[in-house]
Amino acid sequence: MYGGPAAYGESMTKKDLGGKNCLYPMPVFLVGAEVEGVVDFTTVAHVGILNVGEVNYVSIGLGKGHHVNRGIKANREFSLCLPSEDMMVAVDHCGIASGAKVDKSKVFKVARGKLSFAPMAEECPICMECRLHDTLDYGSHDIFIGAIAASYAEEAVLSSGAVDLAKVHPLLFEMFTRSYWKLGERAGSAWSEGRRYR
Repeated sequence: MYGGPAAYGESMTKKDLGGKNCLYPMPVFLVGAEVEGVVDFTTVAHVGILNVGEVNYVSIGLGKGHHVNRGIKANREFSLCLPSEDMMVAVDHCGIASGAKVDKSKVFKVARGKLSFAPMAEECPICMECRLHDTLDYGSHDIFIGAIAASYAEEAVLSSGAVDLAKVHPLLFEMFTRSYWKLGERAGSAWSEGRRYR
């Protein structure tokens, strides 16, 4: 039976932080939806990839107080837009201003794709439209699981037809110091570097 770290090796020498989420930094996204016919955008960094397949599912965690939640639940559609670092001021504004009090429909040029209720921010280099697949109640948060219906990218951020993050310059978020960060340089090739392990 498992007896803790000491049973199979030496005791952990790192500082115990408790149950803190140490997955940061995370890319920042704008979530777009229509709430009673009005376009609303809110800022999140809690977007999860659930699978990679013929239908791709993602999750977003939003506090239940977010105005945009009402639109997602009512229309069962939303967008995920990946902003670049030069959009930081407008993106942060959408995170601190409530759509219940402030009309954020004019912050960005609203773009439309295949879905009726998934408004996208035209200025974002990458945008995805999602159909709501499921909603999970996590106490203070709604967890929305969406199926990606369509994805759009500016030609300028593609290399050989694929998204090139170096060209996107995504905005990153880190919770502990409440800071925005920029992407660093490419470190290596996945499924390749490990072949050098000895």
